[in-house]
Amino acid sequence: MKRIIIADDSTTARMFIKRCLQIIGLGDAEIIEAEHGKEALTAAKAQPVDLLLTDLNMPVMDGETLVKWVKASPKLCDLPVVVITSAGNPAKEAQLLALGAHRVLNKPVSPPVMMEALADFIDEE
Repeated sequence: MKRIIIADDSTTARMFIKRCLQIIGLGDAEIIEAEHGKEALTAAKAQPVDLLLTDLNMPVMDGETLVKWVKASPKLCDLPVVVITSAGNPAKEAQLLALGAHRVLNKPVSPPVMMEALADFIDEE
């Protein structure tokens, strides 16, 4: 079973992402919800995690800062991080990928887009 963190300050967005994960075949994954990046980082450090899905704009710690912290941590640096954002900014996307984000997806994310973005992750099962 996979363990996935979903970090987004919107309860609705987290629910929508969970539904997408169910549709693409990850319904049996253990989902850990976080309302901001600091909460997600704490959860990732506390127990092994297979995937981190994060919003870009959140209070306390945003998604960009979360990516920086994850990729700088010897314990977490191999954790795939997918940033889901409504920004739609190609320069920001390039910056996030350069920081080590696995993928950057635009909101609202659809199951086919998520399936394509997580194809390698799903194939590992």
